[in-house]
Amino acid sequence: QVQLVESGGGLVQPGGSLRLSCAASGRIFNINAVAWYRQAPGKQRELVAKISPVGTTNYADSVKGRFTISRDNAKNKNTVYLQMNSLKTDDTAVYYCNAEVDSYFRENYWGQGTQVTVSS
Repeated sequence: QVQLVESGGGLVQPGGSLRLSCAASGRIFNINAVAWYRQAPGKQRELVAKISPVGTTNYADSVKGRFTISRDNAKNKNTVYLQMNSLKTDDTAVYYCNAEVDSYFRENYWGQGTQVTVSS
């Protein structure tokens, strides 16, 4: 069984920064693409950023230049980060980590989510 656990969310003022972490654990042979999604109240879940196994990144237009996704592939680390700078009130949402993982099978996993609230 594979688990993804997000952390790092919280309350921050507009213009502030947060760094989210997504730690994968369990029987993992390989982690392929990893992505961060977010869902604001009353809205659909949307892709925020994605990183390939070799480090190629993609971002939603709304976060380009402000958010940075990165991954630590060191042995036993299996952690992906989302550095969020210049936060806006529109960034308020629950942020979810999503990963394609090679375990006994190749499957797609979701974390439980972490709340990010940007408010003065």
